[in-house]
Amino acid sequence: MGMASRTPTTVEEFRAYRQRLHNWGRWGADDQLGTLNLVTPDVRRAAAGLVREGRSVSCSNPWQTAEVQPDETRNRRPAQFEMSVNEGGSSDFLGVAYHGFVTTHIDALCHMFTSPDWAPQVQVYNGRPASMITTERAETNSVDYWRDGIVTRGVLYDIPRMREQAHVQDGEPIEGWDLADFASLHGITPRAGDAVLVRSGSDPFWAAHPGREMVFPPNTPGVAVSALEFLYDTDAALLGWDLMEAGGQPDYGVQIPLHRISIPHMGMPLLDNANFERLAEVCAETGRYEFMFTVAPLVVLGGTGSPVNPIATF
Repeated sequence: MGMASRTPTTVEEFRAYRQRLHNWGRWGADDQLGTLNLVTPDVRRAAAGLVREGRSVSCSNPWQTAEVQPDETRNRRPAQFEMSVNEGGSSDFLGVAYHGFVTTHIDALCHMFTSPDWAPQVQVYNGRPASMITTERAETNSVDYWRDGIVTRGVLYDIPRMREQAHVQDGEPIEGWDLADFASLHGITPRAGDAVLVRSGSDPFWAAHPGREMVFPPNTPGVAVSALEFLYDTDAALLGWDLMEAGGQPDYGVQIPLHRISIPHMGMPLLDNANFERLAEVCAETGRYEFMFTVAPLVVLGGTGSPVNPIATF
């Protein structure tokens, strides 16, 4: 397989992921948490023990309104932001379509469907029928099951820094063995329940490519599918990333292959469009790449995910 041979995952190997990297039934037929089951009370207590300085760092992009990002290269549907001001005070309205390439959000386990041959997509995580997801609401695997929040050990895998680059380059995606190499280099032992946070260098990448249009499927450098093996084999609870999936991978038969395995088969939440630039600076400054990591989804009944402001605390 890809990790074992340190070679990019073939189409045949990727198709085998559906059975090899599979958690249906692992935590029972009624499970709604997926890999968040790995965040046990002991894991939370250990994560709290990593807080020594009381220093916190946001890992969120600002919400992208037409004023914040006026062009459409990445954000074709900016958030609606309206202010009301009167003599007594002020209020505002904010509406956002958060799935996409800009807003920091977490994907719930109803977000992606699967089937034995990929089409038609007929099931969601744990084998439930996709018909339970309607235009009214998700009747299963929705984000409100995570209302108590995610508190665990976060580990930043700063691959551009390891490669001595400002950002990951086109044609050089982050493979599973890059994550293993980073952990070894920094004396980190991956633990069950970790939030694996992968920095590709989103801000410096976009600064170096002004006007480059983000399209679907992704056309940016990022994370390759072999990372799924690392996540599964180390019992990670969550994957967070800034540039998401790498473009230019083999044609695996689906447009966003990591999403298509991690969410419906592994039951793993994805933290999309995080921003790890400030976090990377703090990690380099302190020499610490592990910290307490907190994600608090909004309680959206039947929701497919939620905008979030993830916090790393040292």
